[in-house]
Amino acid sequence: MAVHTAPIPLEVLATGTRDERRGRLTGPGGGFRAPGPLRVAFAGRTSTEDQQDPTLSIPRQLDNCRTALPDQAVIVAHFYDIESGRKRLEDRGHGRGHERFDIPVPREGGVQDLLEEAERPDRRFDVVICESIERIARRTYVGTLIENRLEEAGVPLLASDEPINLNGKRATQVLTRRVKQGVAEWYVLELLEKSWGGFEAHTTQGFNVGKPPYGYKALRIPHPVPARRAEGAAKHKLTPDPLHGPVVTQIFALRVEERLGYKAIADRLNQDLDRYPPPSPVDPARAVGRWTASSVREVLTNPKHTGYMVWNRRATKSGGGKQNPPQAWVWSEVPTHEPLVTKETFIEAQKVAMTRKGSRNGSKANTAHPDSKRTYHLRSFLTCTWCDHRLRGRYRHETVYYVCDPAKGYIPEGHPKSYWIREDHLMDGLSDFFAVNVFGQHRQAHLGTMLTEAEDLALQEHQDRIDAVRRVIEDIESRRRRLVQNLELMDGDTDLVNDIRTRSAELSNDRNTRITQLEQLEQAMPARPSPELLDLLPAGPVHLDTIPEALQRKLFEAFRLQIRYDWRTNVADCRITLTASTIQAQERAAQEALTATQTPPGDGTPAPMLVVPPTGFEPALPP
Repeated sequence: MAVHTAPIPLEVLATGTRDERRGRLTGPGGGFRAPGPLRVAFAGRTSTEDQQDPTLSIPRQLDNCRTALPDQAVIVAHFYDIESGRKRLEDRGHGRGHERFDIPVPREGGVQDLLEEAERPDRRFDVVICESIERIARRTYVGTLIENRLEEAGVPLLASDEPINLNGKRATQVLTRRVKQGVAEWYVLELLEKSWGGFEAHTTQGFNVGKPPYGYKALRIPHPVPARRAEGAAKHKLTPDPLHGPVVTQIFALRVEERLGYKAIADRLNQDLDRYPPPSPVDPARAVGRWTASSVREVLTNPKHTGYMVWNRRATKSGGGKQNPPQAWVWSEVPTHEPLVTKETFIEAQKVAMTRKGSRNGSKANTAHPDSKRTYHLRSFLTCTWCDHRLRGRYRHETVYYVCDPAKGYIPEGHPKSYWIREDHLMDGLSDFFAVNVFGQHRQAHLGTMLTEAEDLALQEHQDRIDAVRRVIEDIESRRRRLVQNLELMDGDTDLVNDIRTRSAELSNDRNTRITQLEQLEQAMPARPSPELLDLLPAGPVHLDTIPEALQRKLFEAFRLQIRYDWRTNVADCRITLTASTIQAQERAAQEALTATQTPPGDGTPAPMLVVPPTGFEPALPP
């Protein structure tokens, strides 16, 4: 491009409102005209510190940049990071991976430091150079964002594998760069998609990724590819650990049968570490030598213990190990290794977490609160039917109450700001409930008719839900047929045709969702009650007020006690649940309660499931 000398001295002309920094940008009619040597900042990056060698990659990138620069250019600053190029810009440049290596290139900082200095008037450099544009970022959006910020500061971004022109001609440079950015992003996405598909197949075939979960050992399988097998590579499946496997089964039993919290289970296991050895972390330096609440939680929430292989539970690459939502997990279609617990037991263990959220174990006072001086028998068992919040205990005027006072903004319409109910009135009704429905001699006869009515009602309600979904599906199909008929009659109105097609697609998606819902309802028929479970429990007179509080709580926990109180009707509905997996623990708790009241013991064996329907009683209102 020819350079024309202005016929009038430029210093006499008005400078206008243009930012002085913009005069240093390359572009048509501009060019880079900084006096003296061209001061350059080097920008480098390697993706990972475990699969690449930054001590070789960073010096190579720097050498390629030096070779591409013109003679008058001098590299005066070095900025580089060891991190993924797919991160968001705000997450870039904060890693410390470079501290693990002795890289023979000085480092003034990372990409954030580069951008910060570029925007200062006293910056040390005039341009920035990288080996290739994908070293700046693997995502086109982030790469152009960094490029734009540098240009806004008056600092061009150069790449050693692109044409380097300082005379203002940028067309070929921009075209080359955008093509390379698109190819780089496509390459990474395709690689990730193929890698994801490989991991899905790997999971379906039952191969484990990473350290085996507690309770299992890695069973080494020779790699199916001969070349990889010759290098010593192998795949791994899970096989039960004879020492740790029974501990997993015991942890689930404590959770499901006794409904213990994570810390309570950890305390129980720590009483005999020889029998229940704690897990060892990947980094031995982090081992604490005992069970903790978090280590118990990891055992109870790992679905691999059911025999299914599961992958992508944690975002190890992009989220720093954070838990992914269950919808993102990849499961094997069938069990691929020996389970340590049944699927039903695993599900029950997860349900305990839902009911126990925010509630501690034990019958002792809350030692975490310095003002706590007493305990409350029904803590965590009593819920308000109106607002669905748990009631909390209060002691006033020598009387124990339970109070429902939802936080402001969470009070349903018509719900009082607070209401109180006396504990002794609740305990009287609860004692009668257990005496008649659990320990009474005629408990089966008493519950027979009620169970039959409850079963019929549950089946009818379930069938009503199925019929309702079927009617919705029929209505959607009818509307789709009308749309198709209208579409056949349309001629020439493109916008209307497109609207009809869009609406038809929405109805199709809604129909598919409803069909899935219908299939789930048809497969999940209500469980049939089994009154014979009551015969496995000992019978006899039991008075809750004569049983120690710790034994009371054990009894309530074992029987899955739920009390829902309705302030409007002054009725408390009680519900207990008996299952095959918990009946032995319930029999033991019932026997201890009878023993505490001088009653002969009984015995029991496992059986199917029984849910005792809610039975109401009316506690007296507080004075």
